[in-house]
Amino acid sequence: MKTSIEIAQNAKLLGINAITDKLGLADDDFDSYGKHTGKIRLDTYDKLKGNKDGKLILVTAMTPTRFGEGKTLTSVGLGQALEKIGKKGVVALREPSLGPVFGIKGGAAGGGYSQILPMADINLHFNGDIHAISAAHNLLSAMLDAHLHHGNELDINPTNIQWKRAMDMNDRALRNIVIGLGGPVHGIPRESGFVITAASEVMAILALATSRADFKKRLGNIVVGYNRSGEVIRARDLKAHDAMALLLDKALMPNIVQTLEHTPALIHAGPFANIAHGTNSVIADKFALKLADYVVTEAGFGADLGAEKFFDIVCRQSGLYPSTVVVVATCRAIRWHGGMEPDTELDQEKFKLGLANVQAHVRNMKKFGVPVVVAVNKFPDDTEWEINQVRNMAAENGVECEPHDAFYSGGEGAMALAEKVVASADANPNPTPKFLYDLDQSIEDKVEVVATQIYGADGVSFSPAAMSKLAQYKSLGFGELPICIAKTQSSLSDIANVRNVPKNWKLTVTDASLSAGAGFIVIICGSMMLMPGLGKVPAAVNMSIDENGIISGLF
Repeated sequence: MKTSIEIAQNAKLLGINAITDKLGLADDDFDSYGKHTGKIRLDTYDKLKGNKDGKLILVTAMTPTRFGEGKTLTSVGLGQALEKIGKKGVVALREPSLGPVFGIKGGAAGGGYSQILPMADINLHFNGDIHAISAAHNLLSAMLDAHLHHGNELDINPTNIQWKRAMDMNDRALRNIVIGLGGPVHGIPRESGFVITAASEVMAILALATSRADFKKRLGNIVVGYNRSGEVIRARDLKAHDAMALLLDKALMPNIVQTLEHTPALIHAGPFANIAHGTNSVIADKFALKLADYVVTEAGFGADLGAEKFFDIVCRQSGLYPSTVVVVATCRAIRWHGGMEPDTELDQEKFKLGLANVQAHVRNMKKFGVPVVVAVNKFPDDTEWEINQVRNMAAENGVECEPHDAFYSGGEGAMALAEKVVASADANPNPTPKFLYDLDQSIEDKVEVVATQIYGADGVSFSPAAMSKLAQYKSLGFGELPICIAKTQSSLSDIANVRNVPKNWKLTVTDASLSAGAGFIVIICGSMMLMPGLGKVPAAVNMSIDENGIISGLF
């Protein structure tokens, strides 16, 4: 079989107009960005308001191994399969971040015969969205430091500034830095740092905003720090939010592209799920629901991160709610969580132990009152015995299960899965929202609810620094915000190398930060970093482009 990148580069793409025609969009409903991508204009939504909403399908996963378990692949394959079974479907996914693309994952738009195209455009500078977010974030940083330099009329406390800078690359050397060195003309010396753009509050705001007005209001609500009296200083106090919105005007418009089989796909926003809330934009989802009968979206990493945040943050703020949830599992990951090492002979007892991880995520999703389908992303070395074990586990937990072969067969390989997902969604046409916690619970109680009910912890341990910040947030009136827990994606616990379903442990909260514009409080656990670093051999070392423009190594 050809590699994913060979498949992508040999694919015959339709012009973007052919894709928009499938959705019933007119030429003045979108802006074309070259032959194969475009952006849907925000005012187009007014034309679509009378359309009946389709059903939302949320794709999540078991706790992933370091290479991922094919959640995006499954989402794309499922979207393609919907068309093959005669349904009008749209895929709505996040934009890849350059950090993971060049760090460990390589391409992040599906794989094999279930990819979003044009692959290189989406993975690299996709219509300038993430670059615009970085620029807007750093405009606020620059205006903040300029204000300090030119007299500090707002009496901002330079030792209590919360706003850092952002860039879309893994660069650990920028986590903690000192800026303003070289004398008074160069600014006020102070400690600062960088976050990766996917962890920027501006990214989260873009993903959660419902309109330009809402977007601008949220940008203005960003808390950058405090004055010497302990009062919050917001972006609007610096008069930065209007210019930020200007920089981001095009980025707020959802991008439209296509899958390998020409299924329409909206790719928009890219907050990380292990740091931020991990879903694509509310605007893209709302457009998609007006344009299709079934919308396949995904939440980042395992269901303990992206899916929990989708329900407790995104659904609560947007009014969206899925009709069914797909939990992606692989036999490879089940083996890992059972204690087997890669490329070792199958140990059936260990495999049975590893099923507990999938089961934990299934049970967690059922707590939100939605039907669940387990999708087994098949690999060539999977045995029928393993697949049957996953089926049996699903049946014992009262949920459907279906393997798929979308990597090798595209939509055709996921048709059986699509039939079960459609039946599940159709049986739940008007889902009733259900959340894990109430907003009027204390911040600490909210953290404990997620830790005990989703992660399986016995309780929560808060560091003195975290407790101090939480007390400050409550005193300033932010206590009723939802929480966004930042922790490792590699374990249900807050320690990356702990496999399966950990027992007898406590979640350790080491820090917290306020995202008042996005509308949540970030709870930082364990050794979680908001700026990743490159590994010893980053994916970038295997990437190249030849004189004919042929890319290698991106997958």
